[in-house]
Amino acid sequence: MGTVHHALAFDWLLLLLPIALSLGAGAYAVSLRRRREERDAAALEEALARAPAPAATLHPLIDDKKCIGCTSCMSACPEGDIIGLVDGRARLLDPSACIGHGRCALECPVGAIRLVFGSAERGVDLPALDDGFESSRPGVHVVGELGGMGLIKNAITQGLEAARALKGRVKGRPGRGQVDVLIVGAGPAGLATAAGLKDAGLSARLVDQEPAFGGTVAHYPRQKIVMTETVEVPGYGPFGEAELSKEELLELFRDLIRVKGLAVETGVRVEGIDGEDGDFTVQTSKGPMRARKVVLATGRRGTPRRLGVPGEDLPKVAYRLIDAAQYRGKKVLVVGGGDAGVEAALQLAAVPGTQVALAHRGRRLSARSANQRRLAAEVEARRLTALFSTTVAEVGLRDVTLSAGGRKARLANDFVLVCAGGELPLQFLERAGVEVGRYFGSVAPAAAEADAGAKARRGRFAWALAGVAALVLLVLAVVGYDYYLLGKAARAAHPLHKLLKPSGAWGHGVGIVATLLILSNFAYSVRKRVRALKGAAPIGRWLTFHQFAGTLGPLMVLFHAAFKTNNVLATLTSLTLTLLVLTGLLGRFAYGLMPLKGAQLDEVERRWARMRGRVEALMRHLTDACDVQGLLAQVSAAPVAAGGGLLALRRLPAEWIETRRQLIRIKPLLRSAGDDETFCLAFERLWRLRVQARFFAALKRAFSVWRLVHVVLAIALVLLVLAHVAVSLALGYHWVAS
Repeated sequence: MGTVHHALAFDWLLLLLPIALSLGAGAYAVSLRRRREERDAAALEEALARAPAPAATLHPLIDDKKCIGCTSCMSACPEGDIIGLVDGRARLLDPSACIGHGRCALECPVGAIRLVFGSAERGVDLPALDDGFESSRPGVHVVGELGGMGLIKNAITQGLEAARALKGRVKGRPGRGQVDVLIVGAGPAGLATAAGLKDAGLSARLVDQEPAFGGTVAHYPRQKIVMTETVEVPGYGPFGEAELSKEELLELFRDLIRVKGLAVETGVRVEGIDGEDGDFTVQTSKGPMRARKVVLATGRRGTPRRLGVPGEDLPKVAYRLIDAAQYRGKKVLVVGGGDAGVEAALQLAAVPGTQVALAHRGRRLSARSANQRRLAAEVEARRLTALFSTTVAEVGLRDVTLSAGGRKARLANDFVLVCAGGELPLQFLERAGVEVGRYFGSVAPAAAEADAGAKARRGRFAWALAGVAALVLLVLAVVGYDYYLLGKAARAAHPLHKLLKPSGAWGHGVGIVATLLILSNFAYSVRKRVRALKGAAPIGRWLTFHQFAGTLGPLMVLFHAAFKTNNVLATLTSLTLTLLVLTGLLGRFAYGLMPLKGAQLDEVERRWARMRGRVEALMRHLTDACDVQGLLAQVSAAPVAAGGGLLALRRLPAEWIETRRQLIRIKPLLRSAGDDETFCLAFERLWRLRVQARFFAALKRAFSVWRLVHVVLAIALVLLVLAHVAVSLALGYHWVAS
C-alpha cells in the first residue's frame, strides 16, 4: 500500500511541478510587463508635457487597432526607448528622437506600423517616386535625403536599390559623348548609386557642387558621432559600423571610391536638365553633360537660410560649425533651436574659455529630447546661455542687437553661427519638371507599393502552409478514419491497431512529429527577442509559421492519441494544448478588434458626455429635482473609471432593476407625460452608453494579460510534453531508436 501511495504522490508531483513553474514564470512576466507599462506611461506623459518636436524624417505610424503589444518593435530600434508600451499597445514616446531606421516596421509581425513622412500638423515636401525611385519626369530619379531618406544607412540602401532598378531600365549602349547615368550629388546616396551602377556594368558620371565628396556628412562638426549600420555593397562587401565619427565615415567613403574605381567631379553646379528620357542634356557650371538617365542625390540642405538683417554679410557670420576649437576664448552666438543649433552650442560650450549664447525665436526648442536635456544641464551649470523668443535684429562688428518681446538689447559678440536650416531646392526640382507633393503623415507611393508586395508574398506563404496542413490532416484521416470511429474496446480487433495506437509505429511517429512542430513554435519567440536575429527574414512570416505549427501540431496530437486520453497527464496536456490554441487565436484575431483605447471607445465616451448634458438639461423641467440627483449620480461618474474587470459586470442586472424602480418613483415629479417620456428615454440611453463604455474598459483590462496567459500555457505545455516524453521512455517506447 505504501508503494502505491508513493507512486500516486510522484504522479501528482509530476503534474503539479510544471504547473507551479509555469505560474511562477507567468507571475514574473506579469510584474515585468506591468513595470514597463508604468515606466513608459510616465515617459509618454512627460514627453507630452514637454511638447516634443515632430519627427523630422521617415518615422513610424502605429495603428493601435492592429497592434498586439508584442514589444518586438521596441527592442528593434537602435536609438533606444523611442517606442514604449502604453495601454497594452506600442506608442511613439519621442518622435523627435526617431531618425528613420525603419526597423520597427520590419519587426512588426502584424503590419501595425507604417513608415510615413510628416504628421497631421506638419507636412513634408517630397517628390513623388515609383518603386524604382523614378520621379514624375521620366528618366529622372531621386534618392537619399532629397527623397526623404535622411539616415545614412537608408540613403545608401536606397542608392543601391536605385542602381538595381536602373540596370533593368537602361537597355543597349550609350551614344557618343553620353553616359548611361549622370548622378548629381556625391553624398552617401550618390556614392552608393555610383557603386551599384559600376557593379551592374553601367557607365556613370558623378558630380557635386561642393569642393569635396561626402554631402551632408562633410558639413558635420569634427568628431561628430555618426550612427549607421552595416550595408552590403556589391563588389565591396560590408560597409559601415554601428558607431563612427565623421572622419571615419569619410575615410570609408574614400576607400569605397578607391576600391570601386569611382571618379567624383567636385565643384560642378547643376543649373538645369534639358531633353527627355534616354537623351538628357544637363546644364552645369562646367558645361553641358549628356546622359540617358539622371539621378538626383543632392540632399535637402540647399542654400543656408539667412537671417535677413543688417550686418549679416560680415565675415564673423558663418552657417555651419566645422571646428569648435577655433572659437576658443571667443564670444559666440548660435542662432537656431533645432538639433544642428543645439549640438553646435553644446560643442562650443565644451571649449574652455568660450562664452556661448543660443538664441531661438520660439518658446520651445525643436531639437530631440536628448539634446534638450543636455542643453538644460549646460544652462543650469552656467556654461551656456539660452535665449528664447529672441531674434537677431542686427549684426555689428563687436556686438549683435537682439529683439525679445518688443525690446532690443546689445550683446557683446565675436562670431555668429546661424543654424536655421536651409532653403530646400524645390525651385530646382520644379524647373527640372519633378512634381513635389506634401505628405501629412502618409506613406510615399513607392513605399505603399512595396508594402502591398510584401503583404501579397506573405499571403502566398500563408496559403502554401495552409495547403500543407490540409494535406497532412487529410492523409492522417484517410489512413485511420475507420479505426478512430471505433470504441476503445473494439479497437483491439482492428487490423491496424498495433500500427495506429499511440504506442504503435504510426501513432508514435505522428506524436513525435507533432511534438517537434509544437516546440518549433518557440522559434518565433526567439526571433522576437534575440537582437542578432532582427531582420532575419520578415517577422510576419515567422508569425505565420508560428500559427501554422501552433494549429497543426495540436491537431496531429489528436491523431497521435487516437482521439482518446488514457491518463491524467495526457488529459492535462490535451487541455493545455486546447487553451494554448484558443488564446493564440484570441490574441491574433480578436485582440486587435477590441476598442480598448481607440477612436471607438473615445466616441462612446463623447456620446456619453453629450447625453449626460441632455439629461441634466431635462432636469431643469422637474418640479423637484433633488430626488433625481441620487439617480443621476449613479451614471455621472466617468464610465471608464468604474468597475473592476469583467467580473464587475455581474452587478449590471441588479443595477438595471434598481434604476427602473427609481425611474418609476420619480415619474410624479415630472410636469407632463411628454417630459416624463423624454427624460426616461434619455436617461436609459445614458445608462446604456455608460454600460458600453464600462464593458470596453473591462475588456481592456482582461485582454491586457492574454499574451501572458498564452506564454504561461506555452511554458506549461513544454514541461508537460517533456514529462510525457519522459514517461514514454520510462515505459519502453523507443520508436526513434528502434
